[in-house]
Formats: sequence, structure tokens, C-alpha cells
Amino acid sequence: MLETSARLLRLLTLLQSPRAWPGTELAERLDVSGRTVRNDIERLRTLGYPVDATRGSTGGYRLAAGSAMPPLLLEDDEAVAVTLAVRTVAESSMAGTEETSLRALAKLEQVLPARLRRRVRALQEYTAPVPADRPGPRVDTDLLMTLTAACRDHERLRLDYRDHAGASTRRLVEPQRVVNWGRRWYLVAWDVDREDWRTFRADRITPRTPAGPRFAPRGDPEGDAAAYVAGKVSAAAWRHHARVTVHAPAPTVLERVNPAVGVVEAVDGRTCVLVTGADSLESLAVHLSVLGCDFTVTEPPELVAYLRELAGRYARSTATSTPGVDAAAPAAGSPDAGSSPAASSR
Repeated sequence: MLETSARLLRLLTLLQSPRAWPGTELAERLDVSGRTVRNDIERLRTLGYPVDATRGSTGGYRLAAGSAMPPLLLEDDEAVAVTLAVRTVAESSMAGTEETSLRALAKLEQVLPARLRRRVRALQEYTAPVPADRPGPRVDTDLLMTLTAACRDHERLRLDYRDHAGASTRRLVEPQRVVNWGRRWYLVAWDVDREDWRTFRADRITPRTPAGPRFAPRGDPEGDAAAYVAGKVSAAAWRHHARVTVHAPAPTVLERVNPAVGVVEAVDGRTCVLVTGADSLESLAVHLSVLGCDFTVTEPPELVAYLRELAGRYARSTATSTPGVDAAAPAAGSPDAGSSPAASSR
């Protein structure tokens, strides 16, 4: 059982969550009796913390809104989680957050107990992120706040939007969700004039004031705004596209395909089509290699040719150690073995 001071801090931590805690559940969490919980609640009230109590099946104890809390009431794992979160923000694509995040980390370190301070300092000094191959565009924090506030308040947004060619258009949208995908931020919104869902890169948005009127909220497009963005953005960004017939049921393939990699379309109970792509043929071949199923590729021609070359390379890499295989003979599927119209993993 926790000592009284530690138990009170633990109780305060629980009461901060946005829910009512039945006395029996608090007693179980703190490993004490119900009477001890009631006494601890009274101690907190004596110390100036307004703890509300409600009766009924959905009742319990909770800290009143706006209550003043002691600085950084964090348990060990919470302090580590906060440190990691702030570090992640400092390394994100949000403009102006690096210096602010470092200041926050310094304040966090100052008010932590010595035991936790040593752990957090080690976490900062001996962890290092892998730099992104292509850092994302910087997004102003105030812009993200404007977009998320419009989503929260269900207010239409008037905005200027630059496309990839730099051309600007005026849009009137009903903002739904802000999504962080990869190193970029996107706004998912209903385009009022086009009467359809659209995805906008946040770094290309310039909001216009004042905001528009309120609107009736909708459900997320396709039931999941993040998956919607992943499908739309990845397809638009691909340099190479392919439709691959996979000789396996669609549910089996869906278990192996991330939404950012491609879309699976069922054909029948034993076959489906994977619509996928990548920036390079090499990456596209890797996506296909981890399917764990037989597949047939008929387009694009450059992918068919590359898979034949890759198949030959793999075959030759094991020919010298495989009995009965002639290392000098062209491998099946290689360019020297013929030019069939499709590459297949069968």
C-alpha cells in the first residue's frame, strides 16, 4: 500500500481524468479500503482541492473544473512519456516549435525530483532520431491552431490554396479534420463549391478572414479521415503506379497492406487486385515481395521488366549452392529467358 503522501498524489492524478471515479474503483486502484478513500478525499478538500461527488450508477468523485494543481504532478512513466512527446514535437515539421520545445524540456527538468531528472536527462542525451530522407515543409503553428479550431467549432473556412504548380484558387470549405501523414500536415474538408471531400496540404493554405458561418458536422470520409488521407496522398505522390492481380482473398492481403501502400479490390473469393505504387521501381518491388502470396503483374512495362531482372538475379544468387541448377543458364523470368507479357511470382 502506498504511503499517505504518495497515495494522495496518485489519487489527484486519477481525479484529473475527465470522468467520475466510483469509490470502489478508486479503492481498488489505490489498494486501500473505501473508508480510506473517503478520508483521502476529505484531506484533498482540506488542502483546497474541490472534489465533486455525485450519486447514482454513473456517479463518483471527480476534480472540479478549473482547479489549481501542483506543478508537474507526474509519475515516472508519465514524465518519460512527456519528454518523448516534447522531443518529437521539437523534431517535427511545425515551424517555430523547436526552440519552444527545448525551453519546455528545460523547465520540465528543473521541477522534477532528482531521481526523475537523472532519467529524463539520460533520455535526452542518449537518444537520437534518424533524419528524414526528405524533410517535410514547415507549417506555422498558428495556422494549425486556426484549422483545428475551425474543425472544432464547425465553422466554414475561406482560403486561398496553391496547387503543386503554384497556381492559386479560392476555396470555401467545411473543415473536418487535420491529419499528420509522414512529414506533412493535411486538412480534410468538404469543398462547398465542388460538393465533395478534398484534401489540402496545410503548408499551401492561406486562410482568409473572417471565418464563414457554422455548418452541420458530417462523419469522416470513408469512416476514417486518416486512412482517407493516406490513400489520396500516397496515390498522388507516386511516380510509378501498378495494378497487381494477387492470387489470394482480399481479407488476407488487407492484413499485409498498409493503407499508405495501396488499395485492395476484391475480385472473387480467391483473387483480388492491389492498386499500388511508389517513387521507385525498387520500392514497388519491395511492396510486392512482402505480400506473402502469388501475384501477376502486367503493367507498367518497366515494372514487368524490372521484376524479370530481379527474378533472374535472385535465381543466380543461389544457383551455385543448389544441386541440379546450371549457374550459366539464364534464370527463368530473366530478360535472357524470353519476353512474356507479364511477370508472375508463381
